[in-house]
Amino acid sequence: MTSEEKAPRPLGDLERLVMEQLWAASEALTVRQVHERVATTRDLAYTTVMTVLDRLAKKELTERERDGKAWRYRAAAPREELAVDLMRDALDRAGDRREALVRFVGQVSDEEAALLREALAKLDGDTSGRAG
Repeated sequence: MTSEEKAPRPLGDLERLVMEQLWAASEALTVRQVHERVATTRDLAYTTVMTVLDRLAKKELTERERDGKAWRYRAAAPREELAVDLMRDALDRAGDRREALVRFVGQVSDEEAALLREALAKLDGDTSGRAG
C-alpha cells in the first residue's frame, strides 16, 4: 500500500484527546501515563486508552518503543504536519480543487488571510529567483 493510499483521516474525539497528550509531552509516554493524563478530564478505562494508542500506532500517527514490558508512545509528527496532510488530502479529494481553495479562503479570519498572504509572498520570493 502506498503512502497515497494511506491518506490521513481526521482524528476521532478519543484519538484527538490521546494525541493532545502525546504532543504536549516532552518524552514518550506509557499507556499508564497517557491514561493518568486523560483521566483528569474523561472517565476512560485503561484498556480504552491502550486500544486507542494501538490504533494510532497502526495508522502510523504514533511511534512506539519497548520499555521493559510496556510500550512508550510519542507522536510521529507535530500536530501541524497532520493538519497539512489532512488539508492536502481534502484538496486531493475535492471535485474542483480551485473551488475548494476559494471557498476555504473565503472562510478564514482576517489574521489567517494575512498569514496566507505572507506565506504566499515568501513562496513567490523563493521561486522568483530560480531559473526555470
